[in-house]
Amino acid sequence: MSKILVVFGATGLQGGSVASYVLQDAQLSKEYKVRAVTRDPSQPAAQDLKNKGAEVVKGDMTDRDSIKHAVQGAHTVFGVNLVYDNEVRSKEVTQGKVMADEAVAAGAQYFIFSTSQNTGKISGGKYTGIDHFEAKAEVEEYIRTLPIKSAFFAPGGYMENFASLLAPRPVGDGTYTISNIVSPQTKQPLIAVASDSGKYVGAILAEPDKYEGKIFYAATSVTSFEEIAETLSKATGKTIKYNQVPEEVFRGMLPPSIATRYMKMFLFFQDFGYYGPQTEELVAWTSKNVRGKLTTLEEFLAENPLKL
Repeated sequence: MSKILVVFGATGLQGGSVASYVLQDAQLSKEYKVRAVTRDPSQPAAQDLKNKGAEVVKGDMTDRDSIKHAVQGAHTVFGVNLVYDNEVRSKEVTQGKVMADEAVAAGAQYFIFSTSQNTGKISGGKYTGIDHFEAKAEVEEYIRTLPIKSAFFAPGGYMENFASLLAPRPVGDGTYTISNIVSPQTKQPLIAVASDSGKYVGAILAEPDKYEGKIFYAATSVTSFEEIAETLSKATGKTIKYNQVPEEVFRGMLPPSIATRYMKMFLFFQDFGYYGPQTEELVAWTSKNVRGKLTTLEEFLAENPLKL
């Protein structure tokens, strides 16, 4: 009998990738029955998963009873929790712990959590208040204390962001820039999160005992902002250069609600590395253990052309 795999955020980028990957994989689709959890089961993305063979159930991170219902009978749970308002720290920690507690209460045997790094700890206290990272790190630490096997998925920077928050901006003379506060040599691990998240989580699902307690540092490459600009130029046929800007300019480019913590986040990347000083080694280890071919930035841009 197939084991129930509960996927939270199943219509989002990470959860959707995990659910779709398992549903189409010859081995995992026999081993696991996907239960896709979403706030709106009627939306097209949820119906698409249903048509592929998933059980789709309603679940809301703010409603503990719905989480309790979603994990009943689960063998394995994939948990992702993304909050975008000013209460990100308190909400993500509370909701993440509820997911984990309810999984344990339901008798689930394995929990895979989408985590991030403890920037305050890695930086020796220099960069604190990067709440969307530190909240996930706090939940990870909590999960490790629970009576359930666990592994962790830590995605790098989304390639998808180059079509939104980090999109090239026109200079006015036919050329474009991507601007940030950090040096051109600052490196960022990049992941095509919508297509590749499932390849990492799928590796854990295929060999859960092998990866118990491990973190998958998920990225295809670790690339400098200068190199990213060159790749975007080649892909678009436009002149795109990296532009390091002063703090006040970069702050003005960001939504006020996230400006301070995003500035700290990028400075942390510059000073300590995305995953810390061993970022490149951690990504290299993960890439050797992933299941399937990863998407390069060039391939991502070919499949998702930027509209400049």
